[in-house]
Amino acid sequence: MKLLQDSKWTSYWNPYAAIGLAGLLSAIYFAITGTVWAVTGEFTRLGGHVLELFGADISDWDYFQLVPMDGSTFSRTDGWIVWGMFIGALIMILLSNNFKIRVPRQKRRYVQGFIGGIIAGFGARLALGCNLAAFFTGVPQFSFHSWIFMIATAVGTWGGVKIVNTVWWKGKPKLTKGGVASAAAVSRTTQPFIGLALTLGYVGLVMYFFLSGKTMLGVAAAFGAAFGILIERGQICFTSAFRDLWISGRATMTKAIIVGMAISTVATLIILLVSDMDPITKISAPSTFVGGVLFGLGIVLAGGCETGMMYRLMEGQIVFLPVFVGNIIGATALAYAWDHLGIYNTLVKSGSKINLFEAMGPWPALIATLAVLSIGFWIAAYWQKHYRFGSGFQNKLRRPNL
Repeated sequence: MKLLQDSKWTSYWNPYAAIGLAGLLSAIYFAITGTVWAVTGEFTRLGGHVLELFGADISDWDYFQLVPMDGSTFSRTDGWIVWGMFIGALIMILLSNNFKIRVPRQKRRYVQGFIGGIIAGFGARLALGCNLAAFFTGVPQFSFHSWIFMIATAVGTWGGVKIVNTVWWKGKPKLTKGGVASAAAVSRTTQPFIGLALTLGYVGLVMYFFLSGKTMLGVAAAFGAAFGILIERGQICFTSAFRDLWISGRATMTKAIIVGMAISTVATLIILLVSDMDPITKISAPSTFVGGVLFGLGIVLAGGCETGMMYRLMEGQIVFLPVFVGNIIGATALAYAWDHLGIYNTLVKSGSKINLFEAMGPWPALIATLAVLSIGFWIAAYWQKHYRFGSGFQNKLRRPNL
């Protein structure tokens, strides 16, 4: 156990390395399965299964033609991406002795997280993807809708920051040390053993999938765990990538995500050219922008995006349980509103699928994508250098002391 207690093992990883590797793995996952790293589509299916459990008939819901309800969450690759992420994150948390039940000091945080989760889930599925499929894995697929979603998410997170900084949202402050109260902790001696046992059990499950001929489930389960490990060790949260810009000017996560997308874009282009596969393209429509704004707003109100919510929940921060439930409810509500409340006809029908790879050609698409990402990286770096909390931009050069 001394190895597991070593500071090099328990310390978090460089976010550039973690998210850069995640970008590369997401491209490889696409090459193997023909699908992308995504989670909220499965959240929608989970909501559908709950409705069916209570006797609801969702067979005529048009949205479930986009996200088919075939099988159960444990017989779908998308399902094992989600559960693999939870398990991979939990394994690393246990091995590094970081699990502890944490209770928010303000009970209102449960309601706020739940509301934020609903808004984020609704917005993500309205845009046909969250911070992954409509952003991190969407850009490398050269789908134009991802750029619309990215801008809209920035707008939504800015609005969310304005809301969460108000007195009525914060509530009356409590003069107690720390932001959360620790209710209970598993013994630091026991955690690594549980983590090792969970690792062995999960490896056995992945091997079972491969040996029983369920190859794609094995691939999804393995990649899901890898993604879970990376988001937890790199503390990858798209909420902080935007929120930190608006609050403190810190842009480390923003720049790391941009680097990760650049790596994934190059890898994806190579895969498309070598394999002759078609890139995955989603509809660019008013729904993309509206959904992005709602998603950005929701993740700030909730305190974390889908990836951030997953590893924080595994750390024992139970406030993210209502966030998770809210995400499922919001996604399922959108699935109902899609055709029953006219969302598709109002916000989606007028759109079209636009892919830069197909519209511009492979190399111009790559150059354009990397150029825009480079501009985004420069803006983030400039923002971090000149923005100061409470005083805004500091553009004037300071005079040297004589």
